[in-house]
Amino acid sequence: MSAWTRRLALVMFAVMVGAGLQARSEDAQKVQTLRFVADKSWPTRPAEASWGQTSGVAVDAKGLVWVFTRAEPPVQVYDASGTYVRGWGQKEIKSAHYLRFDREGNVWLADIGTHTVMQFTPEGKLLRTLGTTGQAGCDETHLNKPTDMVVLPSGEVFVTDGYGNSRIVHFDKDGKFVKAWGKKGLGPGEFDLPHSIVADSKGRLYVADRTNQRVQVFEQDGTFVAQWKDTMIPWGLWITDKDEIWACGSSLMSREGKKGYAELPPVDQLVIRFDTAGRVLARAELPRGRQPGQVDWLHGMALDAKGNLYVCDIQGKRAQKFAPAGQ
Repeated sequence: MSAWTRRLALVMFAVMVGAGLQARSEDAQKVQTLRFVADKSWPTRPAEASWGQTSGVAVDAKGLVWVFTRAEPPVQVYDASGTYVRGWGQKEIKSAHYLRFDREGNVWLADIGTHTVMQFTPEGKLLRTLGTTGQAGCDETHLNKPTDMVVLPSGEVFVTDGYGNSRIVHFDKDGKFVKAWGKKGLGPGEFDLPHSIVADSKGRLYVADRTNQRVQVFEQDGTFVAQWKDTMIPWGLWITDKDEIWACGSSLMSREGKKGYAELPPVDQLVIRFDTAGRVLARAELPRGRQPGQVDWLHGMALDAKGNLYVCDIQGKRAQKFAPAGQ
């Protein structure tokens, strides 16, 4: 290669590197910084509604805010202004985790204490139980500390099974076992604490693979589609009717030399909005602590139709409401 050719190659390489850096810089600039203001008056909680470690929060189609807590009653319902509506679940729930809704308005609860996923009416009547109450296992009729579930419009249910098993379990609309996939590991389709799950409008599944510090994407038959790495440690997921995927959790942490849950305690408290391709659209960092407007071990999140953010934390033992800044 002549000296002239080498110089030309170096110039072209420099141009390509510069273009790549510029593209990454432009992508970074497109990430919106979200700002929220805590509503310190929310909610108005009566004396009979206590809070323990608060693991789940969700907003239903009517705009009611549901809080799932390890206290009594474990299921508590508030309106957007913070007024207490009702509570129930003391007899059935042992250790709250996440909650979701189906298209009929029924509420589904993942209980890591009873190793079950349960479907209730909004008033608290038990309709269905997936898994065997009080018995842990890894087969068609047993779960082991299931963490979350998503119910498709068809009635199909997908469970992240969870703390005890590293798998996704699929049940049909009648609650019958269809299949399960996954095992503990680092590879595609393997999990280390599948902690939360949502589905988009096309029925594609998104799983917060918490200790592996990624989101994995699947078709309903278990076919691996993609993984989103190098962004955050996802704890809880929420999806809007516009297919915007929200995740709460913390920044990445090294697993080197650590046993068990490498992501504890979290180094910060993040909320990130993705599109369905895994691109980061917006992010917010919430202050860590136990004062109003701070969070400690951010565990779950939800949004209402006005863009208000509801979060719950484990160590802070509460749920809080944040309004978009400027609203």
